[in-house]
Amino acid sequence: MAYIIDGAECINCGACEPECPVDAISEVGDVRVIDADLCIDCNACAEVCPVDCISAN
Repeated sequence: MAYIIDGAECINCGACEPECPVDAISEVGDVRVIDADLCIDCNACAEVCPVDCISAN
């Protein structure tokens, strides 16, 4: 089960991106997104999100 970022809540701070061990997070428009095919469900991104917009799908 991959993690997802709620685009309506994401402030595009970028805190999550360097935490991802498999580089599954990228910037699309003005938010970050997680590639579900790459995500290994490690929760590293969700732990550092300052607005708690990342959750398990």
